[in-house]
Amino acid sequence: MANAREKRQNKYSGWKIQRDKKPPFRWRAYHRKFGEKIDCQKFEIYSLAFDMEVHRINELHKVKEAKPGTLGMLIKKYRASPKFQKRAIRTKADYQKCFDWLKPIEDTPLERFSRGLVAQIRDEAEKQHKFRFANYVRSVLSIIFAWGMEYEYVKENPVEHISLSERPKTLPDANRPWMDAEREAVLASLPPHMFLPFSLMMFYGLDPQDALALPKTAISSAGIDTRRNKTGRPVDLPLFAPVEDALKAAPTHSAITLCANSRGKPWTYNGFSTNWDRIKKKLENAGIIQPGLTLKGLRHTVGTILAEMGKDPTTIALVLGHATEKMAKHYSRHADRSKQAQSAVADFEVELNKRKTKVVKL
Repeated sequence: MANAREKRQNKYSGWKIQRDKKPPFRWRAYHRKFGEKIDCQKFEIYSLAFDMEVHRINELHKVKEAKPGTLGMLIKKYRASPKFQKRAIRTKADYQKCFDWLKPIEDTPLERFSRGLVAQIRDEAEKQHKFRFANYVRSVLSIIFAWGMEYEYVKENPVEHISLSERPKTLPDANRPWMDAEREAVLASLPPHMFLPFSLMMFYGLDPQDALALPKTAISSAGIDTRRNKTGRPVDLPLFAPVEDALKAAPTHSAITLCANSRGKPWTYNGFSTNWDRIKKKLENAGIIQPGLTLKGLRHTVGTILAEMGKDPTTIALVLGHATEKMAKHYSRHADRSKQAQSAVADFEVELNKRKTKVVKL
């Protein structure tokens, strides 16, 4: 009898299985740690079907130990390192998406990783999830192998000299800058509770998540004191008319965040995006805006306008909270090309006027 009880305890370890003390005396079963429940009406208690359901849930949540000397081991070590722990929450989440995708090959020995294998991984990532994800997987692999070299888990970084997955030429620009008329049209179409977050994105170039999470304490008479979540870079900017007007017009609420939804609660990114998509589709269908507007495109818009004003990459990076000047230089190059094109067209017009001949009337 004792042996039978022990076997049952081992089989259902971690599970709470009990019967109601009141009619209709139904059985209930749930995992204490994971909170997973089993429908005891569908899976009869202690039956084979019940045991199989217990096993399925246990396997679903079982933590697999990484094998020594494998990619899984390197990922596990890196995730536990201070370097990874210092990353922003969003960055960690982005890395984890890559780690999850790499799980099927996590038992691959590190010594097998060559440039050829990494190229195959990049190509497979592009095949499944397109070029941007492929390049992110490549970047994350490079980061963990570079870290692994520092701690002598690997001797070299096989990602070095592996090219990026090429962006399709027919693909429209991601997060393109907004045109002036588009910005004005969207602002005129917004409900009161969306006007302030849009103003923060449109005039300060704040990332959508950063704008929605900005606390009330970030605003003072001196300006806006914030920090970009992705890079941790501080951004201190003065208040100016469009944002001041938006702050005055914002509905009052008790949320700790500066921006709140129509119920006076802090915005979630998904909730805000859903509301924005509805507005965007109406404006697109009416022909008021062109397709391709994104919230992140407002950030690019601020960077592009600053570059067109002649601001240097260092200043643009400072305003936008970039960790490096790479993206700021991209805005500058785009602005330079626009100025060169405008100048060339103007010169071309002058040249055409010079070539005009007087028409002799007969």
